[in-house]
Amino acid sequence: MGCGTALVTPFRRDGSVDEPALHTLVHWQIENGIDFLVPCGTTGEASTLTEAEWLRVVEVVVGAAGGRVPVFAGCTHNATHEAVAKARKLAGVHGLSGILTANPYYNRPGQEGQFQHFKAIAEATDLPVLLYNIPARTGVNLEPATVLRLAEVKNIIGIKESSGNITQITELLTTLPRSFKVFAGDDGLALPVLALGGAGLISVASNAIPGQMAAMVRAALDSDWPTARRINRQFFRLMQAHFWEPSPAPVKAVMAMLGRGEDVLRLPMVPVTPITRRKLETVVGELGLLANAPYNGEDLRMF
Repeated sequence: MGCGTALVTPFRRDGSVDEPALHTLVHWQIENGIDFLVPCGTTGEASTLTEAEWLRVVEVVVGAAGGRVPVFAGCTHNATHEAVAKARKLAGVHGLSGILTANPYYNRPGQEGQFQHFKAIAEATDLPVLLYNIPARTGVNLEPATVLRLAEVKNIIGIKESSGNITQITELLTTLPRSFKVFAGDDGLALPVLALGGAGLISVASNAIPGQMAAMVRAALDSDWPTARRINRQFFRLMQAHFWEPSPAPVKAVMAMLGRGEDVLRLPMVPVTPITRRKLETVVGELGLLANAPYNGEDLRMF
């Protein structure tokens, strides 16, 4: 499927959701070659949104996308009945392509509990479902054997793998049916996952550099590894920089530097420290992004 953006949720300075900014962000993402969009995930600060805000953000993104690219909405809760209710609400969003749902956080269920949780969500909707394994955030890992069982559920079509465990991801890619999509969930591991047969990347960095990340993923999927490696080398430090402090604070800071939104987060997330901000400014400046026009897919030279 290519490169998808785990969209930030733009907030105004008073903390409210900035719908016009979100609309503009979606258009900019698509114009710069992003293949699909994922609102209301971790990067979208979904856990800080009210249910009404969450649903409205999804509606705005779907409306702005206008069918040009698929949209998979974040749909996560640690109580299965709440996650099921959210999945049913999303069925009413005309034009939504599917949902992305993460491990139940805090409860720390075992493999059978996770299996039953994800199965219940999938059975509550006709929408395609992407699993989201992010143990560093949720406290539990979705093991390959459990994913293999879940792949038998007809509308569970893939997984965003953010375990950081390349051996586990390799096991998924060598045991799952070829039709089951495995997406890299970490920018820094995109090329290894794609080389092993991954379907694409769900990216944080592409909020700020959509054209570059889309070009890298596209090159890898086309087996143009010299181009993919060149882009990865050029922007790898920025990919890492987005996690110098808890995400999405660094990427929101970078986007503000690029004139792409306000540097506003909702508690308990806070903006980056002055020291980190200066370091981010240095990285962005060295890449020439502050002076560049919107990326056109041509300037990939690092040296």
